[in-house]
Amino acid sequence: MARLEVVEEKCVGCGACVTACPFNAITMENSLAAVNDRCTLCGACVEACPYGALVLRKETAGPDAAAAGGYRGVMIVAEQKRGIVQGVSFELLGAARRLAEETEDGVSAVLIGHDVAKEAKRLIAHGADKVFVSQSAELAEFNDEPYAKILARIIRSEKPEIVLAGATCIGRALVPRAAVVLGTGLTADCTGLEIQEGTGHLAQTRPAFGGNIMATILCARHRPQMATVRHKVMKALPADEGRAGEVVDVPPAADDLASRARVVKAVEEAAGTVNIAEADIIISGGRGMRGPEHFSILFDLANALGAAVGASRSAVDAGWVPYSYQVGQTGKTVQPKLYIACGISGAIQHLVGMQSSDVIIAINKDPDAPIFKVATCGIVGDLFEIVPRLTREIQRRRKAGG
Repeated sequence: MARLEVVEEKCVGCGACVTACPFNAITMENSLAAVNDRCTLCGACVEACPYGALVLRKETAGPDAAAAGGYRGVMIVAEQKRGIVQGVSFELLGAARRLAEETEDGVSAVLIGHDVAKEAKRLIAHGADKVFVSQSAELAEFNDEPYAKILARIIRSEKPEIVLAGATCIGRALVPRAAVVLGTGLTADCTGLEIQEGTGHLAQTRPAFGGNIMATILCARHRPQMATVRHKVMKALPADEGRAGEVVDVPPAADDLASRARVVKAVEEAAGTVNIAEADIIISGGRGMRGPEHFSILFDLANALGAAVGASRSAVDAGWVPYSYQVGQTGKTVQPKLYIACGISGAIQHLVGMQSSDVIIAINKDPDAPIFKVATCGIVGDLFEIVPRLTREIQRRRKAGG
């Protein structure tokens, strides 16, 4: 990182830098150049100054800077719904414990809601050393403004070096607000987290440019380092009911609860809608399904296996199935025990969302389809013949008790 510095001893107030700056980031104050917050560090003024009075200086901030600020440990934002902690929170704890072992620090969790203190034990069992609980009847329904105020207040007080949250609808609304209040950076939709050797910074990896490359991002100058993590990417640790931990009550202040918006009504998902992110078996269809009417054969197979039905982006964009079915970079990340891809070519945007599945079976008539490179088992052939035959065989075996 760098900063623009004015060397007052060399500045003569000629104004050449003011004219050269394309962002109006330099003004003259008391006959000297002054830099404001519009500066983008483009360097145009440095080249224009005939007296060398403007200098771009590199700044470094490593683990020592974090330690000097008192930042230690890993904190996760526990997500709850109707007072029940959601699975993504346990995945975050698994990632937090792994990172904390490298930094030799502790793991804490923040749990906000109404009547949620009973869930603190579950968070401790899955890896938290300390749980900060803030509860009130006014926090029963998620509202990003009061939740963010409480979260920012806890972070300011506890000073964790790393803060992790789920890249869910709630996490994506809550954590950016807190990051702005705290004046720090945030990396969204991470699929990988590591402690960078030598610097101790959190290396945050996420897909970029539509999933065509993987970018690793560092927050070197500010703390805490904040990231949202995709659901089903990290592994949760098995629960250890014997783990001991501390539960800290953090009563919300009146100012915390003040909000410019209020939740009028919370509407549950329509009955029958399957959350593919939680399914153990998923049958997905792509452009090879040829039309919405042919998805019925996938639903038949899903019913036989007790599975959920998913889809690639191309099938969703074509209007064949709703967006809630979409698996991939711009859909949901899934990690089922079994993933059956039917008529899906295997674009990188789709692979990002399902390649962590335990077993992947690909059915495609193109033997060179990229999906076969990540598949555990591949079947080259016509899915309209293979899928119905597979469904009939499963049904026959189940009737026979096989």
